[in-house]
Amino acid sequence: MSDTSYTPPKVWEPKESGGKFASINRPVAGPTHDQELPVGKHPFQLYSLATPNGVKVTVLLEELLALGKDAEYDAWLIKIGDGDQFGSGFVEVNPNSKIPALMDRSGDKPIRVFESGSILLHLAEKFGAFLPSDPALRVETMNWLFWQMGSAPYLGGGFGHFYAYAPEKIEYAIDRFTMEAKRQLDVLDRRLAESRYLAGDDYTIADIATWSWYGQLALGRLYDAAEFLDVESYTHVQRWAREIDARPAVQRGRMVNRTFGEPETQLHERHDASDFDTQTQDKLGG
Repeated sequence: MSDTSYTPPKVWEPKESGGKFASINRPVAGPTHDQELPVGKHPFQLYSLATPNGVKVTVLLEELLALGKDAEYDAWLIKIGDGDQFGSGFVEVNPNSKIPALMDRSGDKPIRVFESGSILLHLAEKFGAFLPSDPALRVETMNWLFWQMGSAPYLGGGFGHFYAYAPEKIEYAIDRFTMEAKRQLDVLDRRLAESRYLAGDDYTIADIATWSWYGQLALGRLYDAAEFLDVESYTHVQRWAREIDARPAVQRGRMVNRTFGEPETQLHERHDASDFDTQTQDKLGG
């Protein structure tokens, strides 16, 4: 039985919480320091890290390039452990201080785009790709995109935090969010039992967004929790996750702004398509 002696004060005050990501959490917004963002040569300037939310955008950009779209981009590394997301330049692009953040400089006036779902929708609409034109299929795509945006905080901030990152294991919290994570996996499994992709027969931004979280979870890449969650039992999610994982653009997108894993899978910054062959950490001696 867990300790139940804690009584919340009348007015909460922040205190050191411990845990792997304690340094990036604070109860106020706004910049902590002056730091301009770099700007490269391409129409799209991405400021990110290869978390699941960051992977969504780099996968879509690589998919667009694979279609021959003019979606060339510079991907700049934002080191959230060092507080880069609290620099003044980043806060101007995303006042919420979360990655990913995008500056679209392809038109007459730069446009800031923040929140990963907003970035996916902006790019899909701009290039007319991975978003169905049929009204019913478009709505179904949006249904699943917004499902992912609303559900993932329970997986990441809930299950992932208490299972993998919290300074102590709290049985109630782990059980609560495990229950929800498995319910969400079951939602996906039931949908994918009747449909190749989330919105139907075509691969869309809903699949890209959802795969980056739940597909990678099913493939054993998040929180070292595959056995704990019995992910192999979700057979339709497994089929879908492996099919998407085999796409070359997805494999490239996973590498961008990646600072962990095998050196050959890490492309800290991406400024040209050739960087995948010449600038990975194994090539740079990292």
